[in-house]
Amino acid sequence: MSRIVVTGGAGRLGRSLVAGLAARGHEVVSFDRLPSEAPELVAVEQVAIDLMDAAATASALSDARADAVVHLAAIAVPFSAPEDVIMRTNTGLAVSVLGGAVTAGIRKVVAASSPTVLGYGAPTGWVPDRFPLDEDTPPLPWNAYALSKLIIEQSLRMLQRQTGDDVRFAAFRPCYVIAPEEWAGAVTQQGHTVRDRLDDPALSAPAVFNYVDARDVAAFTDTLLEALPHIPNAETFFVAADDALAREPLADLVPQFFPGTDEVAAALTGTTSAFSNAKAKRLLGWSPAHHWRAELASADDRQDVPA
Repeated sequence: MSRIVVTGGAGRLGRSLVAGLAARGHEVVSFDRLPSEAPELVAVEQVAIDLMDAAATASALSDARADAVVHLAAIAVPFSAPEDVIMRTNTGLAVSVLGGAVTAGIRKVVAASSPTVLGYGAPTGWVPDRFPLDEDTPPLPWNAYALSKLIIEQSLRMLQRQTGDDVRFAAFRPCYVIAPEEWAGAVTQQGHTVRDRLDDPALSAPAVFNYVDARDVAAFTDTLLEALPHIPNAETFFVAADDALAREPLADLVPQFFPGTDEVAAALTGTTSAFSNAKAKRLLGWSPAHHWRAELASADDRQDVPA
């Protein structure tokens, strides 16, 4: 069992991550602006803190006596605030939390990045060098959110160059996160249901049809923290479902929404994800356990059961 600080623990992904780590026997501390009454956090220690205050953050991390930090806290949606606010907030949080963790002597430091660093959706067009997309695909951020996430990845590598292998770092890029209740009809982060996103491909196209169940992110994080001492330091991982959030073949769908991708999209098979999770499978032995067809079928079965 480890003692783990999760920043942004009251957020959409944070709640599932805290619950998943706690269920696996870890002692979890949630750092967020305010305490939460979410059921996932009822039995979890919570610390209310302004994580932009670097001195207070370093002190709180030292007091936590944690074995690991998982940094999620950020403005989580592109263009949900002015570009300068997103940049200052997300990069400032990274410097405060990641640097504070090192100062506090915490030996495992993990941070959430985003697939948006690859630059899909750029107004001037986007044609990747190949599909599926993976950790070797060149990042081409075109907005403050994506750039701030790439800076988070680079911040980890900067700290690794300062500390060597005394501290173990990793970044992960979770695809479009689906929380457990969203399979049953709760709205997703963009205000649509999962079924809406399947029925209208234009809703999932901005994310190139990617998704991942929040519970799989929790399982990934648990596996990653265990493996950190045994894998190369400061690695980055995609955390993606095996399939795409789409009913039609991606070789047909992707060129409809990303002009010029006909040739590279031809490599995509059926509704297999455009985002590869092969690195996480290879280095960590992690595989996603949740897939949209089974989850929606299970939700339908539960609704059919008489009260």
